[in-house]
Amino acid sequence: MPDPRRRPTRRRFLQTFGLSALFAGMLGSYAAAIEPLYRLNTTRYRLRPAGWPRGLDLRIAVIADLHACRPWMDEARIAQVVTRTNALAPDLVLLLGDFVSGLKAPFVRTQMPAEIWAEALAKLQAPLGRYAVLGNHDWWDDAAGQWLGRGPTPAQAALERVGIPVLENTCLRLTHKESVFWLAGLGDQMALLPGGGGSGRRGRGRDDLPGTLRQITDDAPIILMAHEPDIFPQVVRAPRPVSLTLSGHTHGGQVRAFGYAPVVPSRFRNRYAYGHKVEVAPDGTPRDLVVSGGLGCSIAPVRFGVPPEILLLTLGARDDSEMQVT
Repeated sequence: MPDPRRRPTRRRFLQTFGLSALFAGMLGSYAAAIEPLYRLNTTRYRLRPAGWPRGLDLRIAVIADLHACRPWMDEARIAQVVTRTNALAPDLVLLLGDFVSGLKAPFVRTQMPAEIWAEALAKLQAPLGRYAVLGNHDWWDDAAGQWLGRGPTPAQAALERVGIPVLENTCLRLTHKESVFWLAGLGDQMALLPGGGGSGRRGRGRDDLPGTLRQITDDAPIILMAHEPDIFPQVVRAPRPVSLTLSGHTHGGQVRAFGYAPVVPSRFRNRYAYGHKVEVAPDGTPRDLVVSGGLGCSIAPVRFGVPPEILLLTLGARDDSEMQVT
């Protein structure tokens, strides 16, 4: 016969329910009010990608997915990101797109004019310069660009007015410490929505990886900026080796636990959701991809397990890869 003392009581049920509700409320408050608004990590990678020459030590700061808006990514928050990035003393600053929050983004009190966030980003400092690519929201926010199927978008115009070049299927040859490398920027892979005047029914991207890589004129290593990481399998198979691909877009899934995100805006799901990935090319050499967790929020102003982050990559300093979060 069961011991009546072990039977669940109404009081015990209410206590358990109340504690569960309290715990869920605390987690929800943290995810909505603490992690996205008050945490800001610096995630550091030290690696020597395939084809990267010894002696070419390069510090790259990476900012992705700003999604500027009020109150979630306002002027004070962007200024904090810029100050923290400059304190890292990078040789080069790369901005990986999605500067705007997007049209009709839920929970956004006020859209931030492009001139405001661009002026804040203009304070970024690096001897080799600051360069950007556009993200899907930078295109989707531009009604004229959607209809015409071409830019420049307001985001691109604002960046270029403050001296930050936007690379769309374009390569630059840069020199650092008497060594040469290429910086390539890919057009966005999801730029044009279905139904627009320039996109046709199915939509299309603005990316042209083969055409971009054809601009490379020597054997110097290549760093590729691509907003979405979904291009990486094509990069791995490309006949022209790319030493390092840098992407954002996924926000690490925005909600992440034990290395897994239930929702990732990528057709590859968690394969390229976050962090340093290595895949082997047909010639047997590795190709490196680093995906930033980004800074802002999309769809819902919630982050859990993926704090906003600035990346600092030190290339060429060692033979093995290392990651550190501060």
